[in-house]
Amino acid sequence: KQKQGKSGGRGLVFSEDRGRYIKAQMPRGKVRRLAVDATMRASAPYQKPRRERALANPTKRTIGRKVYIEEGDVRSKRMARKAGSLIIFVVDASGSMALNRMQAAKGAALSLLTEAYQSRDQIALIPFQGDSAEVLVPPTRSIALTKKRLETMACGGGSPLAHALSVAARTGMNAQKSGDVGKVVVVCIGDGRANVPLDVSLGTAEPVAPGTKPDRAALKEELINTAKQLAGIQGFSLLMLDTENKFVSTGLAKEIADAAQGKYFKLPKTDEAAIAALTSGAIGGMKN
Repeated sequence: KQKQGKSGGRGLVFSEDRGRYIKAQMPRGKVRRLAVDATMRASAPYQKPRRERALANPTKRTIGRKVYIEEGDVRSKRMARKAGSLIIFVVDASGSMALNRMQAAKGAALSLLTEAYQSRDQIALIPFQGDSAEVLVPPTRSIALTKKRLETMACGGGSPLAHALSVAARTGMNAQKSGDVGKVVVVCIGDGRANVPLDVSLGTAEPVAPGTKPDRAALKEELINTAKQLAGIQGFSLLMLDTENKFVSTGLAKEIADAAQGKYFKLPKTDEAAIAALTSGAIGGMKN
């Protein structure tokens, strides 16, 4: 089983099995990479008394031994390697503008993947419509896989935004545990409106009956709380791209960005070049 890494500053991932040796440390459990230099230094002051004990009570293990190492001397290597970022596109696939948003997100994702080879960045795409959100494109650096997964996309229906943000959080945290991802940028493309409660998305409650209006205050509170949870996850950042018509603006997208301590941009036209540029800028800002 691969040892999980821990993300740190400057886009680095620290672990005990892969990367550049930066320093020695006391081992935690099984030693994966022995720090010979530090182990020898730790044992050096005790060589004379250990040698004397070994000569006084010789055993098969000590006869002919030149250096005497004990468990308390052992040090392991602390390794560091450059980590890539994971860009998770969370796209509103409900409503009349869904196809435009999905095509723009698709174009932006492919554009970023083309540029991401050197930086080790990955992308994922989570459309949300109907009663729930799903990971259509799991974290990947493969342009071919992304194109294939994006060929069939469902659009229309409800807007389960709270569930989409929850799925994004879980996807990002799982990617961080792999040790290859340090930072996670959640790029949410939509108007910030939600009309499907989280418990309905999770299957713990029945969908709202046709003709019944959902509790908008409760939906908003649930959405804001979910956004606040994103702010509490290490290495996460939200980029909210608001596609809401300015003439009927509710300001919900801005409130979501504020709750997640993220960045907000008004995007009157869902243009793939604009999305790619804004996302690249957000990633660059996080790595500085």
